[in-house]
Amino acid sequence: MAFDFKKEYKELYLPKSIPVIVNIPRMNFVAVRGMGDPNEEGGAYQQAIGILYGISYTIKMSCKSDYRIEGFFEYTVPPLEGLWWQNGVNSVDYSDKSGFNWISIIRLPDFVSKTDFEWAVQEAGRKKNIDCSAAEFLMIDEGLCVQVMHVGSYDSEPESVALMDKFLKENGYLNDMSELRPHHEIYLSDPRKTAPEKRKTVIRHPAKPM
Repeated sequence: MAFDFKKEYKELYLPKSIPVIVNIPRMNFVAVRGMGDPNEEGGAYQQAIGILYGISYTIKMSCKSDYRIEGFFEYTVPPLEGLWWQNGVNSVDYSDKSGFNWISIIRLPDFVSKTDFEWAVQEAGRKKNIDCSAAEFLMIDEGLCVQVMHVGSYDSEPESVALMDKFLKENGYLNDMSELRPHHEIYLSDPRKTAPEKRKTVIRHPAKPM
């Protein structure tokens, strides 16, 4: 059976609707950076998603190619994630989506080396006939965070963020969000197939003790 990151690391991907403090380990990702409204039809964000999935599935299916990755095991591609921030704002202004900076990411298994990644970038570009040069191999070490499962539309996320901030204050922590430690979302629902009120999104914010 294929290794499923969501099932094996439930504390990272399947939190409850009550906020909780977590220590996030260092992980590697395929990443694409950009800015602007993610809802723009055919815009930079949507193009980035195509690149991320193209590379991720090229690595996943490498076992059926002539390329061999040392330590490879069968796995399910982890969910899409996003880091979001706005210049000069230490929170999130949902009314100004055009002002977003973002890094879209998909987790890579630990066995994927920088050399393997570079092969996948070239191979995905060739097979999909798309330019994957914007993709980067990115290590992220988030450390201490608060997270919660948000059920509902993306625009209703402030309700869950308010719960997180209240939880931090009541338990001796501060929100430590900045451009270096931004708002983090993990998308567990496909917005093309899931009604807005039923979408599940992990919201994660950096924290620090008071």
